[in-house]
Amino acid sequence: MTTPFGARLRAAMDARGPLCVGIDPHASLLADWGLGDDVAGLERFTRTVVDALAERVAVLKPQSAFYERFGSRGVAVLERAVADARAAGALVLMDAKRGDIGSTMAAYASAYLDPSGPLFSDAVTVSPYLGFGSLRPALDAARAAGAGVFVLALTSNPEGAEVQHAVRPDGTTVAASVLASLKAENAAEAAGGRLGSYGAVVGATLGGAAGEAGADLAIDGPLLAPGIGAQGATPADLPAVFGPAVRNVVPSVSRGVLRHGPDAASLVEAASRMAEEVRAVAE
Repeated sequence: MTTPFGARLRAAMDARGPLCVGIDPHASLLADWGLGDDVAGLERFTRTVVDALAERVAVLKPQSAFYERFGSRGVAVLERAVADARAAGALVLMDAKRGDIGSTMAAYASAYLDPSGPLFSDAVTVSPYLGFGSLRPALDAARAAGAGVFVLALTSNPEGAEVQHAVRPDGTTVAASVLASLKAENAAEAAGGRLGSYGAVVGATLGGAAGEAGADLAIDGPLLAPGIGAQGATPADLPAVFGPAVRNVVPSVSRGVLRHGPDAASLVEAASRMAEEVRAVAE
């Protein structure tokens, strides 16, 4: 049996620090690095980040959209990045935010969670807004492969509240229902004293909004927290947002580290500094 994702994530965070670094090669960042907005620039950027950080950070999170925009050649760069990062010891979280129903959701699950596939990742982000039950193919595929999923629950974009804070007939919010469903998925691993493999995406910039939505963040699984750095949140904000669940938080930073490139040593220094700041508030 493959060691479940939650256990592998806990070990990686303990050994390397609790940090996820996004690989987001958008056009403006390529330009800041002196690279062209083309496949050659994409490949140079990606290889620099992976070479610098894959042996040092717990999680690398490539954003699939920035590769898909270059078509098959861009996806080929992504395939190599996933393989190289995992070979160097980093866990790879594919930021794809897929969400669909039936056979289509199963196909997405196969793309990212089938160990024989070229894009197989340790975990993938998914959207539950066709109903949490629509994610069953991804949840089952992750369990079979020892992989994980991160489900959008309380995102930091202002538009998200109109869906996530909506109140269901039973009086709970949509976000609270998503989190409760994730806790149920994590029950077996939690019973064994392990971190669950089914996580939630909860923005680090939310302040008290999680409480306002009636959301219980104690899901016995990891909490991916985007928004550190360029979006305005700092590691010091994490305890106020996540409370007792802060030890299970995986803060995600992209531009806050990537803006220090293309110098590899500067990327390493920025990531190490951020990981230590997070560790200080999580312990």
